[in-house]
Amino acid sequence: MTAYVFPGQGSQFPGMGRDLYDADSNARIWFEHANDILGFTLTDVMFRGSEEDLRQTRVTQPAIFLHSVVKAKVMGDAFQPTMVAGHSLGEFSALVAAGAMEFSDGLKLVAARANAMQRACEMRPGTMAAILGMEDGKVEEICKTIPGVVVPANYNCPGQLVISGSVEVVTAACEALKAAGAKRALMLPVGGAFHSPLMEPARAELATAIEFTPIVHPRCPVYQNVDARAHKDPARIKANLIAQLTAPVRWTQTMQNMLSDGATRVVEVGPGNVLQGLFKKMSKELETAAA
Repeated sequence: MTAYVFPGQGSQFPGMGRDLYDADSNARIWFEHANDILGFTLTDVMFRGSEEDLRQTRVTQPAIFLHSVVKAKVMGDAFQPTMVAGHSLGEFSALVAAGAMEFSDGLKLVAARANAMQRACEMRPGTMAAILGMEDGKVEEICKTIPGVVVPANYNCPGQLVISGSVEVVTAACEALKAAGAKRALMLPVGGAFHSPLMEPARAELATAIEFTPIVHPRCPVYQNVDARAHKDPARIKANLIAQLTAPVRWTQTMQNMLSDGATRVVEVGPGNVLQGLFKKMSKELETAAA
């Protein structure tokens, strides 16, 4: 059984998507369609922009979404997923690839999400840090003892959990976690406290857009971030998408559930190979590939 997975923010790189654009006429149509929908030439930034240009949230999220979805589309009949999932932003790519959402609706939602998150970051500044070499439960326990906002945000794989919150509170949590035995506590170069209560303004703003976006039954189960479970019901998919901005990404649990449900091969669709690496940490025997 083949699972297709879609990366999130952080997988972008200068020149992303240029090879697809040059090699495939169908891909070119989708890329140009995206430029028209967004009202600016996203492909110029993707193909010729610097790392700094691509790090802007308003660019990063639609760029990764576009790269991922076009890759799935140019696969044609070869794209036969048994199950799909996406890490944070990648969940939108997964839903479009699985037929639950139209391309244009997905891109508009991702652009709205990126802009809402950017505004939330400006209103309530925050940051994130990767905690390595400590059990999830211990990280959760210590975060609860730190006054202020700091919460688990990304359960990436066993021994790798990202925390999120106010800058000074995350800094204090890192010191406490290192003192308690974490191998490393690395502050991440991100623009805000994603997947934390500080994203509440963005969640509230995006909720209306999601409610009014048509979502239908996907062609295969979509494992969603908020509960790591497989879903096909459009109402439940919408509710989980809305909750996603302030809830943690349960990727460790998602991988465990996909493997338990029979995934024997995992194909990463989009820029980078981060998700393949995380799956390999779960199962060395698992076959992984890039689309």
